[in-house]
Amino acid sequence: MTVREEQPTTIRYRLEMRWCTVLLVVTAIGIRVLLCLDIRPLSLLTMAAVVLGTLTMICIGLRRYCPERPLPWYLLSASAVLFAVGTATREIDSHALHPIDDLFTLAGYFGTGVAAALWLWPRQARPNYDLLLDSTLIGLGALLASWTFLISPILQSHDTAANTLVAATYPVLDALLLTLVAHSMATATRSETSLRLLHVGLIAVLIGDLGYSLDTVGRAPVAHELLLVPLLVAYPIVGVAALHPTMASLGAPRRIHPHHSRQRASFIAVALIVASLIPVVGSSLDTLDRVVVSSLCALLLIGVLVRSERAIVRSARSERRAQYQADHDMLTGLLNRSALLHALNRNREHWIERPLCLLFIDLDGFKMVNDSYGHAVGDELIANAASRIRHLIRRDDVVARYGGDEFVVLASLDREEAATLAERLLGAFVRPFELSAGEIPITASVGLACGSARGSDDTIYDLIRDADSAMYHAKEYSLGYAFHDELRHGAEPRNSTADSGRRIWRPSGRSHNASGKSASTAV
Repeated sequence: MTVREEQPTTIRYRLEMRWCTVLLVVTAIGIRVLLCLDIRPLSLLTMAAVVLGTLTMICIGLRRYCPERPLPWYLLSASAVLFAVGTATREIDSHALHPIDDLFTLAGYFGTGVAAALWLWPRQARPNYDLLLDSTLIGLGALLASWTFLISPILQSHDTAANTLVAATYPVLDALLLTLVAHSMATATRSETSLRLLHVGLIAVLIGDLGYSLDTVGRAPVAHELLLVPLLVAYPIVGVAALHPTMASLGAPRRIHPHHSRQRASFIAVALIVASLIPVVGSSLDTLDRVVVSSLCALLLIGVLVRSERAIVRSARSERRAQYQADHDMLTGLLNRSALLHALNRNREHWIERPLCLLFIDLDGFKMVNDSYGHAVGDELIANAASRIRHLIRRDDVVARYGGDEFVVLASLDREEAATLAERLLGAFVRPFELSAGEIPITASVGLACGSARGSDDTIYDLIRDADSAMYHAKEYSLGYAFHDELRHGAEPRNSTADSGRRIWRPSGRSHNASGKSASTAV
């Protein structure tokens, strides 16, 4: 951006900030005048100026940031006008124009509620039933308090049926709006400054309407000039929210994090505290009140039980996932070294008084594959090798990735069965591996150590040490596989299958083809 382009932008920004400052000053002066003087024309003029300034700030914000979802801001602007008209009508003559002021105010509530719903609904990247359940519980708690302290006294008043119905509608709408605000507060982040300012503005509206409701039922008579103060405070806060850059991102889909669930739980705890106070403050409730209060309390408790059950299930699922990650290798899905070392103690009944054999498997030439094709291809090779090994062992046997390209199989086998399994494992590596880099042939060496379970972890350590030594012996002499007891007795490497009556695996010399891949055969 050039200097000439920056100058108009800077000038426009200064003018907008002046509008904001003027609005805040007018609001402060108006509130001061209302608290000191009871002049209705002046209070109405102040409200008109504040509403006009708020609408101007919203228009400036919409033009500057061009949000993808401007409809909620238009609804909020219309609601501000409707609230102002309803309040002004009530201030002019609360009796002659009584139905009209309520119609404007209720329409303002409807617009505000729709705007809040449009902002909140797309915030979930996917359906979140726990979030819906928590919001419902918060709404039930707010409705329970509204019925006890506001709706029930209004219904017991001796006014006309129409006036009673309209007066009782306000606490219900306040409970619904409070639910939306609590929902939004529990899912908001610190970076969403515009949304947090809207929270403050809506809470100010709720405080003002609560004062009107308390004045209607006669519980706390409040002067009309004090009832206007929360509304006058709410207007400029909404205007400032519209001028903040984060106003353009309101309603964008995102995930709800676990700590937000704890925030919602705090709102539910407040609702339960309110429910526990009902027997104290509502000792003189009639039959209808008791039925409604009991129903709301029952629904609230059922919802809390459902939420607790879901939390327990979610916690158990997380614990199982954490345990699985602690015992398994994430690349292959096999047990890791730590789980292998405790395998005998975890399933002692399966291993006790049975022959035990441990096979230590190492891939020949894996380092060359890893260096030639990269670690990604090396990981593919490890995962495919693990899959082939897993398909050859029995269900009760233990297979683990010991580390790198080393695998361990722990099985209840005698010597002959162990030799057969070793040959099958070596045979699984005859076929080349089809990886992203192409077909890559590779062989393996297996060391075997047999013994018996002595009921301690020392058995595993001894078998791993012995099998590892046998594996290096088999690799050094190209045997394919070797038993540790043969090393201990000084057995010479076999040169033919006639020595033992078993097939001896010998990888031949490697020859590199044009593509740089190595080939090996087993005889």
